[in-house]
Amino acid sequence: MSDTTKTQLDLELVRLAKRIEELVATVEHLKEENRALRQRHESLSTERASLLHKNEQVRTRVEAMIGRLKTMEHGA
Repeated sequence: MSDTTKTQLDLELVRLAKRIEELVATVEHLKEENRALRQRHESLSTERASLLHKNEQVRTRVEAMIGRLKTMEHGA
């Protein structure tokens, strides 16, 4: 193998090694971002469930108040 070919192969290997390092760094970044997004999604899902529950409680209370008002109206 000539020195020129060896040098070209060495340069190509260095280039490929650098690209692999960049890809590994990108994968690690995406894993962390994905973890954070999953955590945020879980938090928002929990918050949504809580708000739906509160909304249902308020709706029940309002319906009960309307029922009492109607009863008072008919009794008067």
